[in-house]
Amino acid sequence: MRSALWICLLGAVALGGCGKARTNAAAKRVVVLGIDAMDPAFLERHWSDLPNLDRLRREGEFKRLGTTIPPQSPVAWSTFITGLNPGGHGVYDFIHRNPATMALFSSMAETEPPKWTLPVGPYRIPLSGGRVTRFRQGQAFWELLDAHGVPATLLRMPNNFPPVESRSKSLSGMGTPDMLGTFGTFTFFSDEPGERERTVPGGRIVPVALDNEQADLVIQGPENTLRKDRRRSSVTLKVTRDAENSAALFEVADTRFVMNEGEWSDWVRLKFPLIPGVTNAHGMVRIYAKRLRPEFRVYVSPVNLDPASPDLPISTPSDYSAELAAALGPFYTQGIAEDTSAMREGVLSAEEYRAQSALVAREQFAMLRHALKESAGGLVFIHFLGIDQDSHVFWGKREADLLETYKRVDREIGNLLPSLRDATVIVMSDHGFSEFRRAVNLNTWLMQEGFLALDSPSNTGSAEGFAHVDWKRTQAYSLGLNGVYVNAQGREKAGSVAAGEVESIVDRIASRLLELRDPESGDRVVAAAYKRREIYRGDALAYAPDLVVGWNAGYRSSWQTALGAVPPAVIEDNTDEWRGDHCIAAHLVPGVFLSNRRAKVADPKLEDITVTVLKEFGIAPGPGMMGRAVF
Repeated sequence: MRSALWICLLGAVALGGCGKARTNAAAKRVVVLGIDAMDPAFLERHWSDLPNLDRLRREGEFKRLGTTIPPQSPVAWSTFITGLNPGGHGVYDFIHRNPATMALFSSMAETEPPKWTLPVGPYRIPLSGGRVTRFRQGQAFWELLDAHGVPATLLRMPNNFPPVESRSKSLSGMGTPDMLGTFGTFTFFSDEPGERERTVPGGRIVPVALDNEQADLVIQGPENTLRKDRRRSSVTLKVTRDAENSAALFEVADTRFVMNEGEWSDWVRLKFPLIPGVTNAHGMVRIYAKRLRPEFRVYVSPVNLDPASPDLPISTPSDYSAELAAALGPFYTQGIAEDTSAMREGVLSAEEYRAQSALVAREQFAMLRHALKESAGGLVFIHFLGIDQDSHVFWGKREADLLETYKRVDREIGNLLPSLRDATVIVMSDHGFSEFRRAVNLNTWLMQEGFLALDSPSNTGSAEGFAHVDWKRTQAYSLGLNGVYVNAQGREKAGSVAAGEVESIVDRIASRLLELRDPESGDRVVAAAYKRREIYRGDALAYAPDLVVGWNAGYRSSWQTALGAVPPAVIEDNTDEWRGDHCIAAHLVPGVFLSNRRAKVADPKLEDITVTVLKEFGIAPGPGMMGRAVF
């Protein structure tokens, strides 16, 4: 009853196994470690510090791996999953827009509430199921493995929420929300004088005052859509601070534990009441006692789905996450678990962020060891996001800290390789990395070049969602981190450009972008301008940009551009702690291909890995797959 109600509450439909008996599993063993953002040039600078990766290079293969246009993780991993060009799987950015309404949405998935409900007092009882829709199109390669009786275990597969219905064991990764429906919202409780409750990117700051060494910390849960007013659910964490020492007692429901200053808690399970005495939502958090005396500063992680009893579909079979939790204990289910937002907001120091990132890594590598122990043949895949997230905040600034993350991966590979002598082992990344020194407000540039118009020249600023764009006089606009879209008649809500003029506008914008120079340095800002008609092939072009901007190293679209704002300046210094990025020209950020086998292909690409995995089990590529087998 509880799970069914909660799934209806968030608009999800649990996806179970298809119930068919497996054929005899292939004895062949393939292990693919998807190390997000592992950079080939970084490896080359540090081979001596990474002996196991170096050994794989010397005894097997190391090559740069061609990535997608643009080199964004949802795009790249969707190509790996399907073997298709983005024009075939339909994912082009983290952010898409509905051209008919100009509403912005995540490119990965959306939830829809139940259509039919029964009003009962202050509640609305769902009479029909809600739904979670995954936007990626195309057949996942493990569906072909399924059809040929090849077992597969897929740990934290990106852009696979909700999971593809499959007989394979899978756990969803990037794209899996926290219980607030976000990609991660922390809470930071502080008694700093003058502190006010506020929302910051990726979190909430909440003032707290201790009374007689006690305080009630209110942790927000999901919106209670069983209520007519959709009031947000919450639980109260009671804290009693030691009168003399830097320690405190934490209590929530029947759970009690003591923490010293500077300690991380284990996972704390929480029950968020939806209908009192009838049903609860179940989540879990980790707590960090940053300061307990004399200041009081407590970090609470985003509320993660409880893998032992998930109220949204995160695995196949549906009880696989519970199986992992029973074997290993609770773990982060949030798709992007490393809390870079807390570091960027100064809530966690760099050292504290490293500790949190290390907690995530330990959980994920424990999953990998468990999966390898449990599988005798077939495919085992894991996606590890730690290098990507650590690179975003350490690149070019704290190389020693980033190297420690690479070393963690290297040690894990060294521990695993002796037991995988008879397996095909592939270590791969979806893209590499680069610096992010200067942010480009692309909509502002389009305005200055005469392609975008505002309702008033004075309305530049941080307003998102194209708040002041005059669509009747606008020919093109940008959103996301790389895309430019023509305001085409018959496609956009208020299209102003006739169909026959679209390509000429694309050509003009591309030409002028390639001429753009940074006024401070004279450096070229754009390394490549990719035209939709030249790069995308397939039937999933509804959300494709007309032009993809391949930024030069050091440059990237601003955060404001990504959400449809038009700030005053065209190019600004990036002062954020997010110091590295990869959403630039694809040839500047190739991924990594490492294997214990020699490759026959000189220039492997991301889609080649998909076809290679299938070929290892004697399976032909699926329809539309573009890749070549590298062995």
